[in-house]
Amino acid sequence: MILLWLILVPLIGGLLSLPAGRRRDNAPRWLALAALAGETALLLAVFADTVPESTWLAQIDWAWIPRFGIRIHLALDGLSLLLIALTVFLGFVAVLCSWTEIRERQGFFHFNLLWTLAGVIGVFLALDLFLFFFFWEVMLIPMYLLIGIWGHENRAYAAMKFFIFTQVSGLLMLIAILALVFLHYQTTRTLSFDYFELLEADLYPGAARWIMLGFFVAFTVKLPAVPFHTWLPDAHTQAPTGGSVLLAGVLLKTGAYGLLRFVIPLFPGAAQDFAPFAMTLGAVSILYAAKLAFAQTDLKRLIAYTSVSHMGFMLLGAFAGNTQALQGAVMTMLAHGVSAAALFMVAGALQERLHTRDMDAMGGLWTLTPRIGAITLFFSVAALGMPGLGNFVGEFLVLLGSFRVDTVLTAFAALGLILAPVYALYVMQWAFHGPASRHEVRDFGLREMGVMLCLAAATAWMGLHPQSMLAYTDATVNGLARTLAQRGT
Repeated sequence: MILLWLILVPLIGGLLSLPAGRRRDNAPRWLALAALAGETALLLAVFADTVPESTWLAQIDWAWIPRFGIRIHLALDGLSLLLIALTVFLGFVAVLCSWTEIRERQGFFHFNLLWTLAGVIGVFLALDLFLFFFFWEVMLIPMYLLIGIWGHENRAYAAMKFFIFTQVSGLLMLIAILALVFLHYQTTRTLSFDYFELLEADLYPGAARWIMLGFFVAFTVKLPAVPFHTWLPDAHTQAPTGGSVLLAGVLLKTGAYGLLRFVIPLFPGAAQDFAPFAMTLGAVSILYAAKLAFAQTDLKRLIAYTSVSHMGFMLLGAFAGNTQALQGAVMTMLAHGVSAAALFMVAGALQERLHTRDMDAMGGLWTLTPRIGAITLFFSVAALGMPGLGNFVGEFLVLLGSFRVDTVLTAFAALGLILAPVYALYVMQWAFHGPASRHEVRDFGLREMGVMLCLAAATAWMGLHPQSMLAYTDATVNGLARTLAQRGT
């Protein structure tokens, strides 16, 4: 039942937050924190009762719509456990960074925030493909509302673009799910959406290739990878800070999770045949998005392009297909979630204080806001892959694993490690150094510094003790690598 409560707690917290704002302004914030505290307690119970080397840590499997073979099948392994822990952690960050920014309709804001988290947790737990698609849609609608209602000057355009991209790709995934279920039914005469049964589906190579492409496009739109990335800079630029934290730190990871959980295990042969193209797409995303990041003057837009670049490492590692590259892909997901959330919180704090995102209108902020400057420098260095921090471990493992598969492509991808310091230094130079453009700007207070120090500690822990994370994903990653190796032979 603990798996079901992981989804129900934020759902119930969101429903309670909705009317609470009418009675007292701060009530929805405290209810959201209470719901996330409940989630934390559940996760601690799971971690305390977990052997990291186990494949599946917990499962529930109940009939839901037997006529169509649809079940409530939830399961937790090390990969989904770490991603749910990241989701809850960044849920706290999203609530706390919105403490002073969101002043209107607070009940509805925290309702949408908690329901987005519930949808994401459902995505990480669902092993019935219909249920997975259901949670996939649940997480998108409240995020659309977060952008469209509490976003900035061009929020309507950004929210609609986000919705169209994700809905069209979601429709493509639904078609792929139905095609897979139908072809499995033709050979077995059993109608089922269950993950474990569909793993045994006997598909013709041509059919497997097209169905795999349907899943691949749906997940790479959410990742996102070039050329499906154009919705992300607009959504990040216009979203409120809490929305950007969830979008970069959590929602993008659902696309990466989908590649690891569904594309590679369900279609190992087709995925292996497609790997050179997917790895090329990952390398192109790393370099092209890094170049676009350097061309930006809007701080949030720059950080959004860095997210596309970092997710390119994840795509490269996932389709390299060996243990090192896959572990690197997982570490990149976790480390990027923390560092990107911190950078978007910095960008949101600066916009709240300066009423602009334009770095040309900043300058000299280090002397006015030394705490913001120091935090920005730390996470900029983390994002570019400084040894000793989490992003370095992920990128190093990805490049180590992909080098064994394609030396030339890995060499091109490694150029991203050169471009990353360029745009990081660009931010520090234009926003924090030079002549001051303001006379007085409020620095980070106790609440904001507390959140940032927690994010910094998490980044340092992943860099100094990566095995504490990798131990939980060893079983899943080794299983994926074996599947691909067996199909290769």
